[in-house]
Amino acid sequence: MRRLAVTGGNHYAGCPERDFQEAIHPSFNMNVIQTERLSLRQLELHDAEFILELLNEAQFLRFIGDKGVRSLADARAYILKGPMDSYQRHGFGLYAACLLDGTPAGICGLVKRDGLADVDVGFAFLARHCSKGYAVESASAVLAHASRVLQVPRVVAITSPENFGSIAVLEKIGLKFERMIRLAEGSPELKLFGSPTTKSQS
Repeated sequence: MRRLAVTGGNHYAGCPERDFQEAIHPSFNMNVIQTERLSLRQLELHDAEFILELLNEAQFLRFIGDKGVRSLADARAYILKGPMDSYQRHGFGLYAACLLDGTPAGICGLVKRDGLADVDVGFAFLARHCSKGYAVESASAVLAHASRVLQVPRVVAITSPENFGSIAVLEKIGLKFERMIRLAEGSPELKLFGSPTTKSQS
C-alpha cells in the first residue's frame, strides 16, 4: 500500500469571499494518502456540492450531528473554516475519500477538537458508498499515516453508542473501547476508543 505525505500548505485557507472563485477552480488537488481503491486528498471549495449532500444525509444527521449546512455557500464556509483551516493550523484534517475515478465517496481524516486531548480519526461516507469496506480501508490508512508520517503518538475516536456501524469500523482498525465521555457539560455521552501510545518512528 503506497502512502503519500502532505508536501505543502493549502493555497486557499483563510481566503476572503472575493477569492472564492479562484478557490473553486484549483489547479490541482493535493493527494495525501493512496490506498488500493481510494485516494484521500485535501478538500477544496469546489467540493461544496458533495459536502452539502453528505452533511444532510439521514445517517450523518443522526450520528454526527446537524452542522447547519443548507446551501452551497454554507458548504463552502464549512470547508473553509473546518478542514482547510485545520490543514493550515495542524498539518492534517478531514480529507475527501475519492474513488479512483476521482468521485468523492466520503470523508476521512484526523481532527483536533476541543474537549479531547488527543487527535481523533473521523469518517463519513455517502449512503450509496456504504457497506463496501471504504471506511475501514481509509481509516486504517489514516492511522498509518498519522503514526509513520505525522508521528502522532496516539489517535482516538468518538462515536455515538448507537452507531454500531462506526463501532465495528473502529474495532476493525484496531482501536479499543476505553470509556464513556462528554465533550462538554450537558453534551451527549459518547464512546471513546483509543490506540495504544506508541513511540514516534524515525
